[in-house]
Amino acid sequence: MLTHELLGEFFGTCLLVLLGDGIVANNCLAKSKGKDAGWLAITLGWGLAVMVGSYASGILGPAHLNPAVTIAFAVKGSLPWSSVLPYILAQLAGGFIGAILVWLAYYKHFEETTDSDTILGIFSTEPAIRSYLHNFITEAIGTFVLVFAVMTFAKNNLAAGLNPLIVSGLIVSIGLSIGGPTGYAINPARDLAPRLAYSVLPISHKGRSDWAYAWVPIFGPIVGAILASLAYMALPL
Repeated sequence: MLTHELLGEFFGTCLLVLLGDGIVANNCLAKSKGKDAGWLAITLGWGLAVMVGSYASGILGPAHLNPAVTIAFAVKGSLPWSSVLPYILAQLAGGFIGAILVWLAYYKHFEETTDSDTILGIFSTEPAIRSYLHNFITEAIGTFVLVFAVMTFAKNNLAAGLNPLIVSGLIVSIGLSIGGPTGYAINPARDLAPRLAYSVLPISHKGRSDWAYAWVPIFGPIVGAILASLAYMALPL
């Protein structure tokens, strides 16, 4: 039933953002016990966040947790186009709530952190070197790898229930390999929903929401995902 699937997308994406943004908060916010744990900790944290969200969502639906993935599977013909918008709205709502929970969990640490760019980086991605075209290409490449690999995993004889664990490793691999230029959103809901939450929450010392960059982690992943779906369909399977 679509209602079950939407609940799965909501709760799965909520957990994804809570744990994913949570590892960034733990690494970056003042006086956190995980302060300065580093990029490896962040990539592992995001990989595990995807695993937890996928397992939790998978009991109710396909566990996309990502609008780009949803669109890619609709292009492939595995999901009705009528389900795309409801899926995306559920994912965005889940990501929004997940971001609020991160703020609540680290409330006192946000008060102790005075750098506004650091605070924004808890919720949304920012490029290491701002170049919209190249940042867009990086996000498209990362999402292409994600979607193409996920689709090919289904053709392997994986043990039942193993897929989310394999995808977790995929997320870590993408982050360690090509995550440096943009922080690898590779998921519009992972960036847009927390950025929206950041813009409305009364967070101490917060600054700009940087909406000028926000289109990159939205449309870069969508383009990469569509290209990955087309490439998969072109395979002689």
